[in-house]
Amino acid sequence: MKLDPLSLAAAQHRLTALDMVFQAQSGHPGGSLSAIEIVTLLYHEILRVDPTKPDDPDRDRFVLSKGHCTPALYPALADKGFFPKEDLKTFRAMHSYLSGHPERGYIPGVDMTTGSLGQGISAAVGMALAGKMDGKSYRVYTLLGDGELDEGQVWEAAMSAAKFRLDNLCAIVDVNGLQIDGPTADVMPIEPLDQKFEAFGWHVVKCDGHDFDALRAAFAQAAATADKPTVLLAQTVKGKGVSFMENNAGWHGKAPNEEQYRIARAELEAQLAAIEKEVG
Repeated sequence: MKLDPLSLAAAQHRLTALDMVFQAQSGHPGGSLSAIEIVTLLYHEILRVDPTKPDDPDRDRFVLSKGHCTPALYPALADKGFFPKEDLKTFRAMHSYLSGHPERGYIPGVDMTTGSLGQGISAAVGMALAGKMDGKSYRVYTLLGDGELDEGQVWEAAMSAAKFRLDNLCAIVDVNGLQIDGPTADVMPIEPLDQKFEAFGWHVVKCDGHDFDALRAAFAQAAATADKPTVLLAQTVKGKGVSFMENNAGWHGKAPNEEQYRIARAELEAQLAAIEKEVG
């Protein structure tokens, strides 16, 4: 099967995310690695944003509601040209502007400061509502974790989005089945997510969060949906790409030691080399 052209960028971002967390000796690798394809596609193809005009009032907006997953966001922003790639080495360093959670006003391209789970989607609803009231054509996208859906504020935001028929809003849930304390099914069962969001008045699309074509089709369906917001339930693997991190809740929020980093980097480098060979 022919590889998607964005597979190379995603593999590079995944490797960069690992480097960032290791160099900082802190961060959240698990949920960042699961979201790489989603964020890569957003910044390469979906979002109408221009790094030379980061405050363009007509730009699309993106809110990383699961704000701890900046190792997935920052490589994409740097790749897009919002700031130098060299600065990624300063992730979480003292006095660096690339903090562990995105901060509006400090990081070019960041539309909303996030970190306290549940608040990001609420801000995204406000942005979408403002767009409707101002007659703007921009769209708003927000990425949540499935563990984040335990927050009641998420569902208050969901009700508001449906009430105001925010068809310019697209939420993506990174459904990797794990959160900091273990499987979401054990910590606080949240399924069936499709029926829950439908009951709240949302259009629901289920897709493979690591398949670019599936994600493209899902985003296209969201853009074509009228009179209601859309949520993409993207099935993913936490820790995707690193064998000992995959489907392991223990890698929600810790950095690898030198030996673990060596093994993880070798695996990701091998994946990158295979993709480079395939795409020519």
